[in-house]
Amino acid sequence: MTLRPLSPTVSVSAQLALDDMPAVAAAGFGRVISNRPDGEEPGQPSASQMEAAARDAGLAFVWVPVTGLPGSDQVAAVAASLADGVPTVMFCRSGMRSASAWAMAQRLQGVDADVLREVAASAGYDLGRVPL
Repeated sequence: MTLRPLSPTVSVSAQLALDDMPAVAAAGFGRVISNRPDGEEPGQPSASQMEAAARDAGLAFVWVPVTGLPGSDQVAAVAASLADGVPTVMFCRSGMRSASAWAMAQRLQGVDADVLREVAASAGYDLGRVPL
């Protein structure tokens, strides 16, 4: 598990394992957002399995599956989930869709696109082609 911070309250990761959830909670996070559709890859834990593991670790779980670039409904769901400031880990297969969804949600709040691209780049994600 490699968590890459995007803000003081949001980090992104590639696919988390079921047994990563206690470590996520121990690191001070209170919520996990999965941006990974079920069945994207053989052997991948399902959203319901991830939710059960998260809840067993005391974490809230939100499933906002994204295929390709996040759409407006997905961006709105991420923005609504993050609005309360609860420390959150977002994940997908590589972290790229999660970083994109986070940045697009931040744009809804008026954050400058260049700033968001710079923050994402410092975490290892190139959002140069993401329409912010």
